[in-house]
Amino acid sequence: MLSHPATGAPADAAPAVPGDLWEVTSQMSMEGMPVAMPAQTQKLCAPKEWKEPPGPQNDRQKCETLDFTTTPEKTTWKVRCDGKPAMTGEGEIHRTSPEAYSGTIKMTSQDGVMTINLKGKRLADCDASQGKH
Repeated sequence: MLSHPATGAPADAAPAVPGDLWEVTSQMSMEGMPVAMPAQTQKLCAPKEWKEPPGPQNDRQKCETLDFTTTPEKTTWKVRCDGKPAMTGEGEIHRTSPEAYSGTIKMTSQDGVMTINLKGKRLADCDASQGKH
């Protein structure tokens, strides 16, 4: 394998994308369920400039992001997923500081309405071309 002469990195390596390493806690609840699901925490690297909703993409469903808008304070989007069951939804994230955010995602399907509450805390810089850390 050839190396890049200046950096020693493999010549075919993707260029680094400046990112933020986030610790994201999500908690899902569904209408009609007496108890909310336990919260889940994961670390993920997202580009510093969001061009899509932050977080892992669901490989099991074909989802399309629509009407994605972002400002330094707020990010909103709509989503349509063609899976079983098919779902539509919308998300909204508020930057409470450069180091934190909170938000919700509401998804609707034939099974009902699911709400995911999000809290993100920035941990460090990362290379977003490498994906999840």
